[in-house]
Amino acid sequence: MNMAVIGLIAGMALGFAGYFGGFGAFLLVAALGAVGFVAGRFAEGDLEPGEFFRTRGERRR
Repeated sequence: MNMAVIGLIAGMALGFAGYFGGFGAFLLVAALGAVGFVAGRFAEGDLEPGEFFRTRGERRR
């Protein structure tokens, strides 16, 4: 599926949640969508858990 179509579907879902459920529903749908996106990336192998967690010894550049 094209990324533009996926973005369109996600935007429509957020719009419906905001219109019918209010701002709280909008935030819930957005947060669950982000969690689902990250879980999907893990499932595809595009992300590794180490990319989110680093030891205290490692510093940002």
